[in-house]
Amino acid sequence: MLTVLMFCTHYSTKNKKRKGERENWRSGDRTPSPLPSPRRRLSVMAKICYQILKYNGQGAMAWKLNNLSSLTTNNQKFTTSEIPTCLVLKFIKHLYSSSTPHLECVNLGHGFNSDTFYASLIDNSTHEIHLNQIHSRIVVSGLQHNGFLITKMVNGSSNVGHIGYARKLFDEFRFPDVFLWNAIIRSYSRSDMFGDVIEMYRSMRWAGVNPDCFTFPYVLKACTELLDFRLTRIVHGQVFRHGFRSDVFVQNGLVALYAKCGLIGNARVVFNGLYDRTVVSWTSIISGFAQNGEAIEALQMFNQMRNTDAKPDWIALVSILKAYTDVDDLEQGRSLHGCVIKMGLEHEPDLLISLAALYAKCGQVTVARSFFDQMEAPNVIMWNAMISGYAKNGHAEEAVNLFRDMILRNIRPDSVTVRSTVIACAQVGSLELAQWMDDYVRKSKYESDIYVNTALIDMYAKCGSVESARRVFDHTSHKDVVLWSAMIMGYGLHGQGWEAINIYNAMKQARVCPNDVTFIGLLSACNHTGLVKEGWELFNCMKDFGIEPRNEHYSSVVDLLGRAGYLDRAYAFILKMPVEPGVSVWGALLSACNIHRHVKMGEYAANKLFSLDPYNIGHYVQLSNLYASSRLWNRVAHVRVLMKEKGLSKDLGYSLIEINGKLQAFHIGDKTHPRAEEIFDELQRLERRLKEVGFIPHTDSVLHDLNYEEKEENLSIHSERIAIAYGLISTAPGTTLRITKNLRACINCHSAIKLISKLVAREIIVRDANRFHHFRDGCCSCGDYW
Repeated sequence: MLTVLMFCTHYSTKNKKRKGERENWRSGDRTPSPLPSPRRRLSVMAKICYQILKYNGQGAMAWKLNNLSSLTTNNQKFTTSEIPTCLVLKFIKHLYSSSTPHLECVNLGHGFNSDTFYASLIDNSTHEIHLNQIHSRIVVSGLQHNGFLITKMVNGSSNVGHIGYARKLFDEFRFPDVFLWNAIIRSYSRSDMFGDVIEMYRSMRWAGVNPDCFTFPYVLKACTELLDFRLTRIVHGQVFRHGFRSDVFVQNGLVALYAKCGLIGNARVVFNGLYDRTVVSWTSIISGFAQNGEAIEALQMFNQMRNTDAKPDWIALVSILKAYTDVDDLEQGRSLHGCVIKMGLEHEPDLLISLAALYAKCGQVTVARSFFDQMEAPNVIMWNAMISGYAKNGHAEEAVNLFRDMILRNIRPDSVTVRSTVIACAQVGSLELAQWMDDYVRKSKYESDIYVNTALIDMYAKCGSVESARRVFDHTSHKDVVLWSAMIMGYGLHGQGWEAINIYNAMKQARVCPNDVTFIGLLSACNHTGLVKEGWELFNCMKDFGIEPRNEHYSSVVDLLGRAGYLDRAYAFILKMPVEPGVSVWGALLSACNIHRHVKMGEYAANKLFSLDPYNIGHYVQLSNLYASSRLWNRVAHVRVLMKEKGLSKDLGYSLIEINGKLQAFHIGDKTHPRAEEIFDELQRLERRLKEVGFIPHTDSVLHDLNYEEKEENLSIHSERIAIAYGLISTAPGTTLRITKNLRACINCHSAIKLISKLVAREIIVRDANRFHHFRDGCCSCGDYW
């Protein structure tokens, strides 16, 4: 530093000597020396910087500058004001980039243009120590009232994260102009301190300083983040009042603001009034529609954008991909994926997440996983896209395993992650897994999250423990209509109609208004319990809450009447429907005809289904079963021909049982298990004990034209019977067996399992395609009504 000061002093002395020479020249005493050339100035500047770098240990750079100084061959004199400032600043910037802050070089400011010199120092500062020292020099130089430099200092303090120092500088300046106000407002905005942005904006207005076009974007962003609708309208009015109605940056901010606040109509009005629509304008309105669930409108705006000169950026592409995801348009999504590759944006993280979400939601989970694996450190949004994609496409175990992997990597899940994993656990159907997930939630910050608790209620209900579902329900302090409806649906799934109605009555007493989903749950609960009168009354009271019935409600009523044997009333109800009956309505009627063997009406319902949904295998199977139970084997053969012509095949039935945390799957007559011999020995033992207590097989439920012995043998090796036998030989006496079947349990197995539960003194819980059956002491919770 001493060397630098010596150079400054040396050139200061030479400046005084030069001043005397000029005075002598004016008096005619001598001829003035010629002005130094630019080459000479560069050489002397290099010598100064050489000494600075040498003092700071920058040997290599100093050597280069020493060579640069040899460009001159004369000793001409000049003042430091003639040295190119930019060269000084370049070397100062080099010094700032060193590991230890060195600001001694600010002493070189003597003789240079003060505003330019100090402003450039501030712009190149990367540490708050730099700024403190520069501010000290500004004060010493008497420039503390220079608004330009203080504005630079405020911006510089914000850039290094020293927002408190920026505010201190602002408060010390007596009469801030609009530029200084903008600087402090910008500082708060960049620090996400949006409440302070609004406070400073109000103070600015009180101080009588009018905002300019650079003020409003920050204020509008703050309104967006705070979701302050009242302030939004006030600021919008001030935009008009101050004449920025046509300013594209301000108007873009308004579009983004209204879209974020959910006022997409207002955003559309502002957008339509834009004369110059930039890519930001289009992106704001497209993102607004996509974020507010209006995917069709977002895609329409995208099509309009393609007819203009504006080219979508990656932000717009993210919103467009979201819109394609919402409408399940995989074909167009793939086309846009091609555009992403052509634009060289295939490695953009947000686009990878959007592409993964698109492919996962549309069932292409393998492709989605490839995007997930491309990211070195996937963020929580990518984890969510992958976990929810697995859960929604029947890959529940993969979703749970991915969640466990996420925890092992110490990545903190958010509410969406936890909720998606709970949904996956519900699909697996394992009570042990459900309890593990519940324990995780209780130890996390999401214990009181109403959305997570709603998912837990649904999970426990689908895993066979409606008691645990009720426990979660009772421990949730704030209950919204979705939570109440989930509990009602849980009781309905287990055939506990009266409990569902009691919850509904408690819901009304709590002054929570039911919605359409609530009534779907109530009608389903009445269906599985045979509460025809109560179900009919609930359907009729929907209008009291202003709820218009949908096809799901109408199909529930048809199911309610049909299960109870009122097929004619069900058919008459369909004919009086104010809307066109859908697949679910005719499906409910066909199912009822199958239960009560009403062939003619069943054929009519099946023909309606074939015209509405010709490739749904379930409709053909239902009709075939109806014919088989009525011993119309020729018609069974005809249905099989129709299925073959359409390339349809029946889903293979299977049953799952959980033993020691592991799920085992069995098909009809399955002998592939390592303990198959033990399993079939147990089956034969059970069959003998059933006959001893007088059990008579329901051979009518066999859907093939076989003799009696063949039918009897066929019934005894159904998948759920094999799963029960495996459970009996693999668990301790008295252990509850939990079985899941992908199809509806046949009447023969239902009757047999009732007796088995009494013979082996076990509770057997079976979840079939329709509901849960709790078998205990020779009885079933459904009351033989399913």
